[in-house]
Amino acid sequence: MDIKPIRTEQDYQTALKEIERLFEAVPGSSEGDRLDILVTLVEAYEAKHYSIPDPNDPVQVVEYYMESRGLSRTDLAAYLGSKERVSEFLNRKRGLSLEMIRKLHEGLGIPADLLIGQKSQNGAAPVSPHIHFSGA
Repeated sequence: MDIKPIRTEQDYQTALKEIERLFEAVPGSSEGDRLDILVTLVEAYEAKHYSIPDPNDPVQVVEYYMESRGLSRTDLAAYLGSKERVSEFLNRKRGLSLEMIRKLHEGLGIPADLLIGQKSQNGAAPVSPHIHFSGA
């Protein structure tokens, strides 16, 4: 395999297989150098195509879970109450109620602390604009 930029999912999968093959390569050897280069290329591709959500942003967290599980906005209606509520939440016009957080946590396994958002410096979760304690 020639080392080249990873541009497609196929290139990515090929690089992962090569990394697996080279995993025990001796550092500093030609195979070790090849491994280092491939890992750098894979990390760059993953950063661009498989970004990790900001754990302090409930919208990004939910979008990440939707994408990773192949869920649509319609699928979220069961957890948020309606298609309109899903749209309002994903467009940042409405925060999550405590009931919505419970449903997303229990139904999709999303950690509740990620749905609440950023913690204050002393570690306590603040009441933020992302959370509304009124009914769903």
